[in-house]
Formats: sequence, C-alpha cells, structure tokens
Amino acid sequence: MPGWLVALLAVASGMTVANLYYAQPLLSTLSGVFHTSTATAGALITLTQVGYVIGMLFLVPLGDRLEKRNLVTALLVVTTVALVAAGLATSYPMLLIASLVSGATSVVAQILVPFAASLAPDHTRGRIVGRVMSGLLTGILLSRTLSSLVSDLAGWRVVFLGSAALMALLAIALRTALPQHAPTTTLPYHHVLRSTVQLMCTHPALVRRGLYQAAMFGAFSAFWTTVSFVLTGPRFHYSQIGVGIFALVGAAGAAIAPLAGHWADHGLIRPMTGTAFTVTALAFALAGLGQHNIILIALAAILIDMAVQTTLILGQHTVYQLDPDARARLNSAFIAIFFIGGAAGSQLGSIAYRAEGWTGLTVLGGVLPLLALLYWTTERRRRRVTESTPVSS
Repeated sequence: MPGWLVALLAVASGMTVANLYYAQPLLSTLSGVFHTSTATAGALITLTQVGYVIGMLFLVPLGDRLEKRNLVTALLVVTTVALVAAGLATSYPMLLIASLVSGATSVVAQILVPFAASLAPDHTRGRIVGRVMSGLLTGILLSRTLSSLVSDLAGWRVVFLGSAALMALLAIALRTALPQHAPTTTLPYHHVLRSTVQLMCTHPALVRRGLYQAAMFGAFSAFWTTVSFVLTGPRFHYSQIGVGIFALVGAAGAAIAPLAGHWADHGLIRPMTGTAFTVTALAFALAGLGQHNIILIALAAILIDMAVQTTLILGQHTVYQLDPDARARLNSAFIAIFFIGGAAGSQLGSIAYRAEGWTGLTVLGGVLPLLALLYWTTERRRRRVTESTPVSS
C-alpha cells in the first residue's frame, strides 16, 4: 500500500469528519444570530451526530455491497450540496436540516478507514489504520480551530461554504486516485442491512467495544459542546479566535493514534482500554477543579482527546478482526453505537451545563468513563466463565 495513498486517505477522512464539528465553537455565535437558548443551540451538534448515525446504519453498509469509489463520489456530491444549504441558511430549522443531511453523508470517512484496512497486510494493519485514523482525528480536532478563525475573520457562513468547496475538490481527488475495489458481497441491500444486525448478535465483542466507545465519545462530546460557552463567558471572555486557539491544544491528542495502533498490533488492547477509561475520569476531575484555570482545562482537553482516540483505534482494530469480508458493516454498527453515545453526550452536556454550570458538566463527563470501566471489569470474568464451561459432545 503506497504511502501517498495512506496520506490521501488520512487527509480525506479528516476533511470529511470535520464537517461534524465545525459548529461546536460557533454555538454561542449561532445562539445569538438565531436567538436560541443554550440547549437549543446544542441540538445542532446532536442532530448532526444523529445524521451521522443514520448514515452509518444505512449508507456505510453499502461499502460491502457497491464499488467503493463510486459510492464515495456520490456521497461527497450530496455533502457539498448540504453544506451550501447550511451556509445559506436563513432560519435555524433550515440549518438543522442541512446539518442532518451533511452529517449523514460525511460517513465517507468510515468507508475509507475499512477500505485502508482491506488494502493493508495483516501484520501492519494496526499501524496503517492508526495513520489513517490520525488524519481523521486531526480533522476532528483542527476543525474547531479552523471554524473559529474563519468565523472571526469572515463570518460563520463562510465556514460552511468553504467546507462545501473542499468537499467538491475532495470528490475529484478521490475519484481520480482511488483504485477500484470490488464489492465483497452480492446480497441485496435489505439483506445487507439485516446482516449488519446479525453481526451484532454473532459478535459480542462488536457490541462491547461499541458501548465502550459510546461512553467515551459521550464524555468527549459533552466537553467540546459546552466548553465554548465557558471560554466566551464571564470567566475568560475569549473571542472566537481565542476559542480556536484553545481548541488547537486538543490536536496534540492526535499524536497518540499511531502509538495506539502499535499497542493494538502487540496485543495490549485490554489493558490500554482500562487505562484510557481511568485517564478520562481523572481528566474531568482535573477540569472541574481547574474551572477558573485555563491551563488545567487545556490539560484536561488533551488527556480526554488522547484517551478517546486510544479507545477508538483499539476498538476498530478489534472489530476489523471479526470478519474480513464484512468490515464495512462491522464498522457501520460500531460507529453507529458510539455516535448514539456522542449525540446523547452533546445534549446531556448542554442540559447539565445549563442546570449546574461547569461543575455539573464535569461530573457528567467523569461518570461516563467510570461506567465504562465498571463494564470493562466484567470482560475477563466473562471470558473465564466461557473458558471454564465444559463443551458437550
């Protein structure tokens, strides 16, 4: 697998998934423009992530059924149109609908990641997926900074219209560069959807890793959905550029992606998963104690991003090993499960912040990884029970 193709897939994944996060640092601005409450503004992030779940359930499984290059091109064209509509929105409902559609079709990233896994040899799959995921995660983290800077300089509409232009260019680049990749199944579409559900029943590890990541992504989304209100509020009085610079610190967390792939290749998935849960809970405690100290909040942001990225890559490595011929459908189920957690985290975070302020948010964020850690403690116990159960002849 040539290095330039890995780099292109990483950049493409980052550019498409960034569409889900451009609005996060703009919530306080959009709340003022459209005269909405904090919770209503947070619904924009929730609905975008709901769209992503819809795309994961109904579009990503097509990656096993259709030729991937054609599928990617079609989805990027729709994404471009939806982002243009978002940039030209004259009402908040119009912005919500456009974000729902762009969220659904931005699942291109989750077609490209299993595509990379299929092209990679077995002994380096973790590292190559880690490199592509580092691009995806960098896109998530830098999207907030880029959005804040562009919004401050040219207005929030240019954020969405600029992304639409990038999606159009990306569609052309991927159409030109990607190799053709034959479908791995000839099942009719409704059978593909049904088989995705069956995979969840067949592979308990798929559901377990999805629930792990749902808790982590819920905490991640709660933090980043509300932190812009804290930074622009009376404690710090940050401008949009200030919010963008703060968001940049989270990008340091993307550096752990290749290392997480290395851990996955060397069989350290379970211990590093438990470590990530613990680090996330401690990071939210740090954020709560340092609510008047920007350095402590920034350190918490880095730790949260690193931990969430670690569990994501470890989870994908586990899921991709379950059935090589169904990687798109496995990825579909895995991402859909944890993006439900992300959507819930965004909305609950907005509600917790409105009700109890930053303290309520950090308590919510700390509880979620602790729940995952409790569930993680049952993993080995269940494995031992399975191993000790006699097999009947």
